[in-house]
Amino acid sequence: MALVGYGKMGQLIERMAPSHGFDVVLRLDEFNNARSAGLTKEAFEQVDVAIEFSTPEAAPANLKRLAELGVPAVAGTTGWAAHLEEVAEAFERHGSALVWSPNFSIGIAVLRRIVETAASALAKEPGYGAWAWEIHHDTKKDAPSGTLAALVEDMRRAGYTRPIDIGSNRAGTHPGTHEIGFDSAADTITIRHAARSREGFALGALKSARWILGRKGIFTLQDVLFGG
Repeated sequence: MALVGYGKMGQLIERMAPSHGFDVVLRLDEFNNARSAGLTKEAFEQVDVAIEFSTPEAAPANLKRLAELGVPAVAGTTGWAAHLEEVAEAFERHGSALVWSPNFSIGIAVLRRIVETAASALAKEPGYGAWAWEIHHDTKKDAPSGTLAALVEDMRRAGYTRPIDIGSNRAGTHPGTHEIGFDSAADTITIRHAARSREGFALGALKSARWILGRKGIFTLQDVLFGG
């Protein structure tokens, strides 16, 4: 495995990798991979899969270069979704594989399924209004988060077309809480996921890295967990 991005998430993945059958043979960071300079054919000769946890500014170029090298990749960085189409096209053109997701928590993947089911049922009940809220640590750059945006999109896709009040907070070192709620005159339904640490995100990324081996195409964590 190669780690493209070696901050807190990259280091955590490295510690957890052996228990998932991976040897980390390459670590790239801002010092040895400025402008994707470390993503060379020679460096990746012994690499079967890469996990990318860098920055929103660096991720698109890193991922497109991994596509050119034919290296299957798990894209854990958030905040670069505006470039998803061009990144996906690069992986398809070079016959490689990509797993991307706004959040690699297995619990969040399950939450999305629950929210979609609730939104579909309550779309038919005009008395229910909805909200979507999240909080993260104060260094998180995107607000609202990509995860909250995905949850709102899940609700829309499920048929909930009424207004959804969206809120975000950034404070301290909070690892992340996402909440979807529905309220009527009769009752309130609250669906919440609270992360306790980064380990859940690392677990989802490692599970995706194992799953993607031998595959081609563009996938999400939902595909990894539930089939696509």
